Parts: sequence; structure tokens; C-alpha cells
Amino acid sequence: MAGVRTRFAPSPTGILHMGSARTALFNWAFARRHGGQHALRIEDTDRARSTEASERALLEGLDWLGIDFDQGPLRQSDGRERHDSAVAHLLETGRAYRCVCTRDELEERRERTLATGQSWVYDGRCRDRDLGPDCGPHTVRLRLDPSAYLGWDDLVFGPSGQAASEIGDMNIRRSDGHPLYNLAVVVDDLHMQISHVIRGADHLANTCFQIALYRALDGEPPRFAHVPLILGEGGKKLSKRRDPVSVLQYRDDGYLPEALLNWLARIGWSHGDQEIFSREEICTLFDLDSVSRSPAQSDPGKLEWLSQHYLKQMPRDALIGLLLPFLTREAGRPVEATPELADFVDLLRERSTTLGEMAHRARFLLVDRVEYADKAAKKFLRPVALPILRSLHDHLAGLNAWEPASLEAAFETVRTEHGGVGMGKLAQPVRVAVTGSSASPGIYETLAALGQEQSVARIAAASEWIEARQG
Repeated sequence: MAGVRTRFAPSPTGILHMGSARTALFNWAFARRHGGQHALRIEDTDRARSTEASERALLEGLDWLGIDFDQGPLRQSDGRERHDSAVAHLLETGRAYRCVCTRDELEERRERTLATGQSWVYDGRCRDRDLGPDCGPHTVRLRLDPSAYLGWDDLVFGPSGQAASEIGDMNIRRSDGHPLYNLAVVVDDLHMQISHVIRGADHLANTCFQIALYRALDGEPPRFAHVPLILGEGGKKLSKRRDPVSVLQYRDDGYLPEALLNWLARIGWSHGDQEIFSREEICTLFDLDSVSRSPAQSDPGKLEWLSQHYLKQMPRDALIGLLLPFLTREAGRPVEATPELADFVDLLRERSTTLGEMAHRARFLLVDRVEYADKAAKKFLRPVALPILRSLHDHLAGLNAWEPASLEAAFETVRTEHGGVGMGKLAQPVRVAVTGSSASPGIYETLAALGQEQSVARIAAASEWIEARQG
């Protein structure tokens, strides 16, 4: 497909929402598949709500995901002269006109119309008044042909459109002289020679009027593709208060960007039964024909499954490099990579879904003392465990070689001394004693990673904790 140019055009008014990130991903993947260009345009004309912090967060999130751009970031506010020129041209050619109707007047007429059971569009009161620039405070409206049909062949939804008479002569410039969104986005897309506009289905309502603007500006509309929205669990619209929707929050929780990118790609798009896609495969295989028309429900469990898959596949050194900041956060101090930590990471990755979870599971290696999880302590640090813990403490304290094989031998000796006690009745109290939790990798590998001095000390501390509660 020749001459493909897509754009991602977010407003810097908040977080990088996962829905927006998926839109960026689809634009990027479509352009990459067709050998085209992908641009980033920051739509910052809402000066009251746009912030530099939000823009930085947008760029940071896109960079973390690995979504790159051939052009940009451009800023819509830099195109003000271009927007004003377009409005002037539309006024000069009679394709737009000035309107002096106030907001209160419009609301009054709207309410009267709705009271009769009719739908409201602008009634054209200023349409033929030929008002000049000295008419006082005014907006500018686009003059639509009421008999026109504003249609397009959507690349997701198919034939779409609406009669111009159902839209009415909408505003393109505010009374303060600032262009409205529909005017600015059309002018910018023409200027940037955008060939395909891939965006959320919430923009469907804007498209008919934008097509009218393209025609009024003698421009060729791009191909439009509207992507259904992402729903949360239970089919409800995603909510910032209820659902994790910030891309940077996923990063800070320890999900890998490869996992999140893969997950976002699969929300509403498919390629046969394939579930795991590398970045390169997404760019090679993505097409709009396979985007579903139905709202797509996010599946957090699928993200966890993908994240664990990528954790398992990552080279050890690369994984440790990513993990160290999370370990530092858990420890409250800088943490350095050691051979023992590296060995333990290989065990943790088999049972962890995020870097944050992996670091939390490794916390017992980083602190001087552990706090027992209440449920685990009540279940396993009981008086019945005290004799075997004390016996194991003495055997472990006397070991000359601290490695899994000798640790296993010590455990077997203690089990024999205590009448063949089950492994779980010994291992679980020890696990809680040294990690604070009832879940960890194999007990011998866990003790080997912690070291002899700390292991023996923590078993002694757990024995004292049990004894203190006996009295």
C-alpha cells in the first residue's frame, strides 16, 4: 500500500490510557506493515487542561512500550496560523459564516425544539445574514448542504455516514477566536498528508462533520478506521477509579513492555489462534480486516500469563538489570547483583508474573528480619513445630557445606529423628521462619540463597516467637 501515513494525536490532559496506547499501537503497526510513516501530534489546543507533565507522561509511556515515530512530536498549538487561514478561506468563499447567537439564546431555542419532540440542530438563524467581521462577538459555522450525505467506507465498520441535515451548521471557531477541535484536526491532517486515521469508536460522531470540512477545504479525506472501545471486567466501560488504565502504572507495577504491547494488540484484534506476538510479528501481521467491530473486553489474567511468559524467556542478565530497581524499592536501599541472587532469580521467574511480584518474593533476602504473614504464622508457626525447628537449627548450624544437597541431607536426618515426620510439616514452618511467607521456591534453594548465618538466625527467632506465645 503506497504512501501510508498514520498519526497518533493524544491530548496532554492526563495519563496515557491503555485505550489510547492501543490506538497508538494500531497506527504504528499499520504504518510499519505497509512501509509507511507514523507521526505523533500533541493536540494541546485546550490550554486550560493541557500540561507539560501530562505530555512528558505520554512520551515516557510510548517510549517504554517501544512505539516510535518518524515525525514529531508536533504540537497542534503551533498550527494556529494555519487554522486561522483555513477559517478565513472558508469565510471568503462563503463556505462558512459568522454567527452572533449567544449560548443562552441557543439553549432557549434548543429546549423549545426538544419540547416539541423534535431533535435539535442549529436552526440557521445567522446563515444568510451575511455578517461581517465587525458584527461583534461571534462564532464561525460551517455551511452544510442540507441535501448532502456525509458518508465513508470505514475500514472496521464498513459503510457509515449521516445526512448533513441531521448534523446542522456546527461551529468551527469559538467566539474568542480559537479554532475548535474538528477544524484543527482536519487542517492538520491535510497539512501532514495523513492517509489513514485509525482512532477510537468514540470519534465516530465527529467523522461526518470532518468529512464536510475536508470537502469545504477542497481536500481528500483520509481512510477512516474506528476501533471499538476496550471494556473492563463484566463488560463495563473502563474506569480510572475501578480499573488499572495507566500505562505507566503497569510499568511501575513491573509488567514487561513486551507483555503489555502483546496484550494490547490482542484486545480486539486477532491473527488466527496465535496469542504470543513479538514486536516484529505485530508489525508484520497487523491488519485492519481482523479488528473486531464489537467492544473488546480486557482480560487481566491474560496479561499476567503473557508477562510470566516473557519473564521466563528473558536472558538472566537482562532480567536482573530490570529487577534491581524493584529490589531496591523493596529493600529501601541500593541492591547489587550477586551470584546467589542471580541463581534465585531463575527460580523466582517460574512463579512470578511481574518484576514487582518477583522483587517482593525476594524481599526476605534483602532485609535483616522478616515479618510473618499473619495467616501463615497461625497455620505453621505452632507449638507442634517447635521441636523439629530446634532440631533443624542445630543440624544446620553445624553444616560445613551450605548447598542444596547438604541441606536436604540435614532435613532428612531431622525427619528421621522425629519419627518420619512429613516433609510439609518441616518445610513449611521453616519457609515461614526464613521468608515470612508460606510460598517460595524450593526450600533448599531458598535457604541456599539466604545463606547459613541468616537462615540459622531466623529459625532460632521463629522458635523463640513460638515459645513466647506458648506462655
